[in-house]
Amino acid sequence: MSLQTVLKEIREKKIAPIYLVLGTEIYLSELFKTELLSQLFKLGDDEFNVTAYDMEETSLSAALAEAETLPFFGDHRLVFIENPYFLTSEKKSTGIEHDMKELTAYLEQPSDSTVLVFHANVEKLDERKKISKLLKKKAVVVDVSPMDEKALKTYVQQSIQSEGYTIEPKAFDLLLHLSDFQLTKVMGELQKLYLFSSEEKRILLTTVEALVPKSLEHNVFDLSSEILSGNSGKALQTYGDLLLQGEETIKLSAILVSQIRLLLQIKILAQLGYQQANIAEALKIHPYRIKLGIQQSKRFELSRLEKIFDELVENDFIVKTGKMDKELLFELFILKISEQTKR
Repeated sequence: MSLQTVLKEIREKKIAPIYLVLGTEIYLSELFKTELLSQLFKLGDDEFNVTAYDMEETSLSAALAEAETLPFFGDHRLVFIENPYFLTSEKKSTGIEHDMKELTAYLEQPSDSTVLVFHANVEKLDERKKISKLLKKKAVVVDVSPMDEKALKTYVQQSIQSEGYTIEPKAFDLLLHLSDFQLTKVMGELQKLYLFSSEEKRILLTTVEALVPKSLEHNVFDLSSEILSGNSGKALQTYGDLLLQGEETIKLSAILVSQIRLLLQIKILAQLGYQQANIAEALKIHPYRIKLGIQQSKRFELSRLEKIFDELVENDFIVKTGKMDKELLFELFILKISEQTKR
């Protein structure tokens, strides 16, 4: 069931005895949790009636015993079961016994006064397991999967408008890009942008550039673009800035290798007739990153990218065998590739 549908039912006091929150988008799962708490309890009334159990640290029996306990001076008890890895294909050696028979019995006859919430921070359960099938049958399944690009843009735009703000189109695109199109990151960064733009209620491109930090991967993407475009001066400046920020040359080189590998994969798949969406699906990478990679890879022949990749791998071997200073070698690589690009 969609999150919006579940939230609507909760606000109408149609609260189920068991929920399964399934998906990896933290912001959406927290939104569900906040709404559930606000509808079940008045401010301060949840102190003794809300508990959470991590299945990597506590037995399932303890959580179910809590669920079967009557509320303390209230109408409801809310019990969260976190990290229920026994519902997935993941194998963990925690040394804790989890009794599936006990869980089965509870699912068949849940407590009238308890709301039991399973928070599975995974894309899907292992439905080969009987307990997973039973839980999905007995619980209200709350979908908190990451949104696709279109849904994400719509949600964020509506959220900004609901707060009484507007945002420049280029600022909006940059915000999504720097947040890796992850809703949790976007909504977190928006809090800073709202505060800074509180007078005019308009978020500008310069504001996003100043307040939303670039991840290491974004900085290395910029570095690779500068190297491949032949802008050695800017590339050396970016490299120097990253060193001043405490980044290691070997780590930067490894990420750069990954970036060039991605361009190679995109180039090969494009030549085989794959479209952007097909490439994203095949490589399990966000479509926006594939879009940028396609634009970047179009400027180079496949053989050129292969040579750059081979040289990076060779440089890694040279550094790790102590044959040359890593920073000097990386700077020479930038100058060499940039010079070759200009020819």
